Amino acid sequence: MIKKFNVRHNTGRVTPPETGKMINGQALGEISQMRYGLCRMSFNGCEVIAVHNALVYLGIPRPAAEIAAYMERFRMLFGIFGCSPYKIGKALAHFGASFQRRKLPEDAEAFIMTFWTKRPFLSSIHTVFCTREKNGVRVYNVYNNCAEARLYKDTASFAGKRRPIAVYAVFNA
Repeated sequence: MIKKFNVRHNTGRVTPPETGKMINGQALGEISQMRYGLCRMSFNGCEVIAVHNALVYLGIPRPAAEIAAYMERFRMLFGIFGCSPYKIGKALAHFGASFQRRKLPEDAEAFIMTFWTKRPFLSSIHTVFCTREKNGVRVYNVYNNCAEARLYKDTASFAGKRRPIAVYAVFNA
């Protein structure tokens, strides 16, 4: 029922974000009006956006509405808590991405990472897509209202020193 409503909403009632373009700032632009679970993506769409950005990076872009519709099956508590970070690999596989689940992003050139925003279990989690560059790590959709990708020295600079919840290295086959 929720999935059908969201698919209708995301494909007919809102203007979707441009396919093939990275998404930053989930509370900004078209993506913020799309729905996932019981909420708008401005609240809980970071996993969908991370998968979208990874597919764009890999050169196999899909419409955000299509990714959200597929990932509805992995939502936690009707989507209030977004998508299960442990199911992101299923979405990547479904859309034809080459990836490897890891404990840490170490030497990954591009990766999706889920982390606690503050104290584990007492704060929310956030999921981002990142690329490693010569002078640091470029993070896409780092904040709700940040309209561009930001460059950080390392993952600890934006995610803290705690171990990530989930990491998926993505690469061209």
